[in-house]
Formats: sequence, structure tokens, C-alpha cells
Amino acid sequence: MQTRRPWLRRASVTAVSTAALLALAAPADATTAPAATTTAAAADVDYATWQKDVQAVMDQALPYLKQRIAATKPGEKQAIVFDIDNTTLETDFGFSYPQPANKPVLEAARYAQDRGVALFFVTARPDIIAPFTDYNLKQVGYQVSGLHVRNFIDLFKNVAEYKTAQRVAIEKKGYTIIANIGNSTTDLSGGHAEKTYKLPDYDGQLS
Repeated sequence: MQTRRPWLRRASVTAVSTAALLALAAPADATTAPAATTTAAAADVDYATWQKDVQAVMDQALPYLKQRIAATKPGEKQAIVFDIDNTTLETDFGFSYPQPANKPVLEAARYAQDRGVALFFVTARPDIIAPFTDYNLKQVGYQVSGLHVRNFIDLFKNVAEYKTAQRVAIEKKGYTIIANIGNSTTDLSGGHAEKTYKLPDYDGQLS
């Protein structure tokens, strides 16, 4: 049974993930679908439980995406915004590079991208690892229409406000954000998406 590393906590995982990546690379009014509930204690969550809970949310998201994409209006540019850590990539369940795709999310992303929907990735990761993140996403099957990472000034901003501003910027490019998918409330608050879907983070135990 693959278990999340017990020493990882929300306060430190971004720094740990960043170091691991660098070391390995060197040689609107949204309707929110709630995350699936689980009886497992957050500190004891294992990979199989997490995947089951992620799948439960994506089982709600994918039918909506199929319906919404089929109803694309003439001239409409559709987009989906994704978080990265423990949303599109498996971050807290072991270290490797490229990090594996979160399979239920990749399935939905592939359905959308194969039908012309643009995929944007909005993350709290720092811009120093943007090239490695972009490469990782593409290597595991995502088509990256845009990657939004935090520069030095952004690191001092409220994460929710930063992510909302990135969605606004995407809309200003003429896109309709049909869905916003993440595992934290900071990924989803602030509007500027027709639907939001929250994956489990077990009270902040996953980044």
C-alpha cells in the first residue's frame, strides 16, 4: 500500500517539492461540487483512498464537461483552469521526476483537450521551477495552453487573490472558463469560472 509520506505537511511541501524537482532536473458565481468524504483520518490517508476520493469528484466533473463542451457556442473559446500539486500531478505520494499524472484528472483533461478546450495551470509554485513544471505536465499527457506561476512579488500576496487574478487574466484573453479544478479553497474562491470542483485535501494535509 502506497502511503503519503508522514512528514509532509502543507507548510513545508512546496519547498520540499521545489528542491526535489530542481535536484532531479539538474544532472464568477461558481457552483462547487464538494469533495468526496472519507472515513480515513487525514494523517493516515493512503494512495488508494486518495485515488478513490479523487475519482468520486471527477465522476461528477466529467459528465458536466462533456455536456458543456458539446454546447460550445460559435466563436467561444473554452478553457479549464487546474491547480497542479495533488490535482493534476501526484505530489505528496513519493518523489520522482517527472511526477506522475493524477489519473482521474488526466482523463478529464484529455477529453477536453482533444476537443479543443484550452488547459491553463495556475499554481503557487515559484517561477524558478516553471520550465521543469511545464515539461512535467507535457510529459505526462497534458497540453499546456498557459502556465501561471508566482514571481518574487507574488510570493508575498494572498494565494487566493493571486489565483483569482490569474483567472481574470485568462478571461481577458477571450476564454470562457468552464471549470476550475483544485484541491484547496484558495484554488477555487473568487469566482471567474462557471463550475468549480474541489478534490480532497483532508483538512490541508495535502498541498
